[in-house]
Amino acid sequence: MDMPVRPRRLRSSPALRKMVRETRMDASSLVYPLFVVEGENKKEEISSMPGQYRFSIDRMGEKLEELAKAGVNAVLFFGIPAHKDAAGSGAYAPDGIVQRALRVAKREFPHLYLIADLCMCEYTSHGHCGILQGQEVDNDQTLEYLARIAVSQAQAGADMIAPSDMMDGRIRAIRSSLDGHGFSNTPVMAYAAKFASAFYGPFREAADSAPAFGDRKTYQMDYHNRREALKEIALDVEEGADIVMVKPAMAYGDLIREAKELVRIPVAAYSVSGEYAMVKAAAAAGYLDEEKTICEMAVCAYRSGADVYISYFAKELAYFMKEGIIG
Repeated sequence: MDMPVRPRRLRSSPALRKMVRETRMDASSLVYPLFVVEGENKKEEISSMPGQYRFSIDRMGEKLEELAKAGVNAVLFFGIPAHKDAAGSGAYAPDGIVQRALRVAKREFPHLYLIADLCMCEYTSHGHCGILQGQEVDNDQTLEYLARIAVSQAQAGADMIAPSDMMDGRIRAIRSSLDGHGFSNTPVMAYAAKFASAFYGPFREAADSAPAFGDRKTYQMDYHNRREALKEIALDVEEGADIVMVKPAMAYGDLIREAKELVRIPVAAYSVSGEYAMVKAAAAAGYLDEEKTICEMAVCAYRSGADVYISYFAKELAYFMKEGIIG
């Protein structure tokens, strides 16, 4: 049946039902971004994000166990492949880095909720989020690849798909492809208002995803624009998104609040790499109290209306919530 909007998707498991409850602030709403790399016995610290690492699949369990013990039950997977090409084929390969990581995580940590970031920038030789025609990303041709990636990730065990590419029409294409392959109950969390932000700097190192030329301003949003962000959010809901995201979080609380008032589905906020790096650098220099700053940033995102909070500080926040420091 052609039914892109299925509210029951968000009721499909206890972990997901807790994640999207409308009024609360506890560890069930936290999501931790995890970087997985090819190879063996790798735990590589990301220099611009002290305390954050890229793990090979055989060692990612160390982090997953740590998160589970802290009470963080949802993980957002990013993959860094050994091989890149113009079509980003590693993103949809059955034996791609994220696909293999998902299978291992599903087997060894069945209680965790596994979210797959869906984008092509880590996998393309040119570092852009789609298929190129000359020097431009071809929006409509890219949709075919995004739909293929989504199905591949779902087949590998992803509990949720999170497209971050910002192509027009991608939520409809992904939703249709998932439904057509028997994954009608797999939710889609859309990076709905993703801005072309300087706050992403450290992530480019972490994911090895800097564009080889130009920038991403023809598909990521101009941070001057508020009404356009609301249009993007409304379009993603119309196309079948189950959760919409505002990214970054810290400087975009106004849009988190407006998204919350606009839609009747959960809203996520992504506290991005630059936010993490600023806190770590300022705390190391003695300019900020790290614990208090982490807590304040999170509370502000929830206060703005975030139902789901994606953060590299997820483990620390879970502890602070458990201890009643925030809650």
